Amino acid sequence: MHVFRPIHEADLPGLVELARATGGGLTTLPPEREFLADRIAESLRAFSPRVKQAGGEFYLFVLEDLASGGIVGVSGLGARVGGYHPWYSYEVRDEAHFHRPLGIEKAIKVLHLKKEHRGPSEACSLFLRGDRRRHGNGRLLSLARFLFLGAFPRRFTETIIAEMRGYVDGSGRAPFWEAVGRHFFDFDFYRADVLSGLGEKEFIADLMPRHPIYVSLLPAEAQSGLGRVHPDTEPALAMLRAEGFASMGEIDIFDGGPLIRAESATIRTLREARSVPLKRIVAELPGPVCLLANGKLAFRACLGPLATDGVGVVLEHAGAAALEVDVGDRITFSPLK
Repeated sequence: MHVFRPIHEADLPGLVELARATGGGLTTLPPEREFLADRIAESLRAFSPRVKQAGGEFYLFVLEDLASGGIVGVSGLGARVGGYHPWYSYEVRDEAHFHRPLGIEKAIKVLHLKKEHRGPSEACSLFLRGDRRRHGNGRLLSLARFLFLGAFPRRFTETIIAEMRGYVDGSGRAPFWEAVGRHFFDFDFYRADVLSGLGEKEFIADLMPRHPIYVSLLPAEAQSGLGRVHPDTEPALAMLRAEGFASMGEIDIFDGGPLIRAESATIRTLREARSVPLKRIVAELPGPVCLLANGKLAFRACLGPLATDGVGVVLEHAGAAALEVDVGDRITFSPLK
């Protein structure tokens, strides 16, 4: 069984291993031990009971294999993007160009650099080891964080966004970066993305083009990659779309990946979630597998069968142990789709 929980200081070696396994695909968690230790410390501060509203908190969760004690996945929630270091994106707008005497009217897509200092919450930093991408582990790792958000709504904004990894070709080139970013920076795409993930945003304000970019002037390869995700990201995008996330008409400034958004009240996992008391714990249950959580600040979630007895729910011993709950505690559950 796997359990989803907040990261602990003792998870640092496992987090370093996970960061190395991404192959550079998770620039918010680069494989630098000192930075990752700071990320863990930042997450521990975020879970403080003193936090009452959305600020710059960063919540980091891991998926633990209970049999081995090792961590096999990671995902995060940012309480609010922006802050002292602004958050950047390209807004994609359709602009009309027309000349009535010749009967010419065209809608041209234009990229406008957007800067936010007080933006929405963000679902981010998702990675699951390749050998664990089965048995619903990906759904647990991605969706359980929404149950945490639902349990503590004042810690987040009503709008949740997700920045999806953009398209790269077979040789590892990001066509959008090659067409735009490379002309303004003296380093490669990966370094630019990592610097941004490390919170060093000043270079963006100083070096990114200050004027709108006409999409039709970009190479065809860059145009076709606009708003397109990396092949490895397609399952995550499909999962979030099924949860109610939709395009927000913005893309990442480096790789052109799409930004998607949802209002927390419309996210399927939260909309269908129920909080009920735990009435009994039994050895085995034949019931359907659900997403289960304890709803506490010391958050834990897992997948497991659940049954109702009219006044509460029944869990298996394994599920109750994974959630660290007992009879009388409240359980949050949401059906898997």
